Amino acid sequence: VRSRLNTMVDFVDKGMAEYKITETARAIAAFVDELSNWYVRRCRERFWGKGMEGDKLAAFETLYTVLTTLCGVCAPYIPFMAETMYRNLVANNIPGAPISVHLTDFPSARAELIDPELEKEMDEVIRAVQLGRACRNAASIKVRQPAQALYVKGSALSEGMAALIADELNVKEVRFVTDARAFTTYKIKPQMRTVGPKYGKLLKKIGEHLLTLDGNQVVDGFEKGEALRFEIEGSEVVLSKEDVLTEPMQKAGFVAQTEGELTVVLDTNLTEALIEEGFVREVISKLQTMRKEAGFEVTDRIGAAYQAGEKLSAVIEKAKGEIMGAVLATELVPGSHDGVSKEWNINGEDAVLTVWVNAQA
Repeated sequence: VRSRLNTMVDFVDKGMAEYKITETARAIAAFVDELSNWYVRRCRERFWGKGMEGDKLAAFETLYTVLTTLCGVCAPYIPFMAETMYRNLVANNIPGAPISVHLTDFPSARAELIDPELEKEMDEVIRAVQLGRACRNAASIKVRQPAQALYVKGSALSEGMAALIADELNVKEVRFVTDARAFTTYKIKPQMRTVGPKYGKLLKKIGEHLLTLDGNQVVDGFEKGEALRFEIEGSEVVLSKEDVLTEPMQKAGFVAQTEGELTVVLDTNLTEALIEEGFVREVISKLQTMRKEAGFEVTDRIGAAYQAGEKLSAVIEKAKGEIMGAVLATELVPGSHDGVSKEWNINGEDAVLTVWVNAQA
């Protein structure tokens, strides 16, 4: 984010000198959007850590630097909002600081902090994540349901960047491939306009035959300049690339999304272990929601109880320790209990969850 910040400052500074108000305003807006919806969200665990040292301190200092710099960059565009931010962040907290952002110098970009390659890699991560989310939406699989693998074609990133994608999309592994044809194919249909006049009454059976072919092999043949040849009712059929319509499609168990040269394929085959993990994540999410709605403090130790069918009860009991650790529970018991209760439908399983503050913890 420091690199992105200084790249943005440099662009805005130079753009303002050339009176490019619209372009620079859009650059600022894009940076703020990425700061809020990517950097801050991805750093939640760093901000929520215990104490105020190490990684947590670095995260807060970085965010403070970004926000105070942003005040100066935004001052010519949104003077009153920038002033309010500056007063809250700087003037009211740092003795001797100028009393107004409009009495400070416009920020200068620090070239030594700009890393174009790192920014390019993070852009690819964000694009892969966006396509991965589209895959989940297309397959109607919630992000809290773990998936086995995500395959990425058109990009090759470091292990650290791959780990970001895996965590964001809740997949066990991310694999970078050079060919996505193991997961995608083509639906081949006759082009009525050209095939109809040539083969007349055979058109229907030609269409049926095309659906049985390997779409990847057919497209590869056309790319090599070859014609597609087969026999229908004793008559030879010869089709060129112009005689067929090709429609990209996914093979069963996989969903793909493409943007430019980047293709992302999600493995939607769910094992029993993955399904159970999905149940556990949903239960944790529901209990966390109930903690918040009940007005419990973040550090409160709670008790929790559940009433559910045999399947969900078995999953909860199996993952009892994990669930308790995630929601700061000192006990997780079956049955009813005094406290705040709520009915839920968890991945098709009805359940009643109850939470209460455990005063003895």
